Amino acid sequence: MIKRIAQTAGFTGLLAALLLTLLQSFWVAPLILQAETYEKAPATEVHEHADGAMAGHSHDAEAWEPEDGWQRVLSTTGGNLVVAVGFALMLAGLYTLRAPNRTSQGLLWGLAGYATFCLAPTLGLPPELPGTAAADLAQRQIWWVGTAASTAVGIALIVFAQHWLLKILGAAILVVPHVIGAPQPDVHSMLAPEELEAQFKIASQLTNAAFWLALGLISAWLFRRKGAGQYPA
Repeated sequence: MIKRIAQTAGFTGLLAALLLTLLQSFWVAPLILQAETYEKAPATEVHEHADGAMAGHSHDAEAWEPEDGWQRVLSTTGGNLVVAVGFALMLAGLYTLRAPNRTSQGLLWGLAGYATFCLAPTLGLPPELPGTAAADLAQRQIWWVGTAASTAVGIALIVFAQHWLLKILGAAILVVPHVIGAPQPDVHSMLAPEELEAQFKIASQLTNAAFWLALGLISAWLFRRKGAGQYPA
């Protein structure tokens, strides 16, 4: 079983990471590069969306960052691979508890993962372009983890619980983090235009949705294939 989980996660993570990198390279990365031009522009070209002064943006001149081209693509691919394999391990582990009867059920697991780790957290903390003011990092991380955990528990209760009271409890748990609210900066401001930010949010959501659907579908297919003969076709 451990070998089955490892093989499923390894191959799934590799394929999903390559898909995510491809989508990011052609859709998300160009928007980030365009936003960086505003971040590096003179202060007179700052685009502000709130009353009051812009929140400070400090940059360490000594900090290393990958250059545009193969360095950035390679760095992005490596990061995506680590994340994809980790999520694939999680899915494969869950399959040992509730194995998919059909490969298509992997899409449902993928949708649940997307809702848990992307959709729900971004309702309060949307993806940000470079040069966007943000709240304290530690507070955002705590809220993100709490939201993801609440969403996972809520979805599990709604889908798998037998008693209707538990399903209602699951729905309540889903909304708790959003009632509390995500930490926000004192001043909402950005350097890039609103149109660019809107494009970035859409690109990020659709790219992550494709990643999770692929992750769920491929992992379910591989998991069932590794256990051929145990489940009906």
